[in-house]
Amino acid sequence: REPDIVLFTGDLIAKEYEINNQEQEQIIEILSKIKANIGKYAIAGDEDKKYFSTIMNQSQFIILNNQYELLYNNSNDAIVLAGFSENEFTIEEEVQKQNLYSIAIYHQPDITDSILEKNHFDLLLSGHSHNGNIQIPFIGPIFTVEGAKKYNKEHYTIGDSELYISSGLGTNEEGIRLFCRPSINFYRISNS
Repeated sequence: REPDIVLFTGDLIAKEYEINNQEQEQIIEILSKIKANIGKYAIAGDEDKKYFSTIMNQSQFIILNNQYELLYNNSNDAIVLAGFSENEFTIEEEVQKQNLYSIAIYHQPDITDSILEKNHFDLLLSGHSHNGNIQIPFIGPIFTVEGAKKYNKEHYTIGDSELYISSGLGTNEEGIRLFCRPSINFYRISNS
């Protein structure tokens, strides 16, 4: 069974890596095979520069750059899905007053507090931190990256909002992972 929504929270290709046309076509082919009943959405990461928009658009992902969409699935009730870049924005007050279930996607988790100052979200999804890349059991990450100093673990509860940070599949500039499991996350949201 296909997922209803697929969300990508950034850093498709390492910034120091130059892909060639053949590699770009292979990535588009792989991402195009991902199917979703409602849609596929993405936000750019800090390493996503030259090829990101082309690859994501050709792979049928909608890039949410400081904008939101109302998503419907066999119901009159919508879900608000908002994508934040480093420049924050505010969901219109009339939409927020509707008390709809709301999801925010963004790359750097440390902008969470500024997002929640002006908006309410039930679920916040982020990336960037790689959850520390190198973890010491019972202690946590050895080092953290800029943009993920405060929030760098897998899960936080902030008021009545839930923040989940994917550790992703790759590495940062150190090129290694230790005791830090790669992740593609699956969430089941139910109104019952």
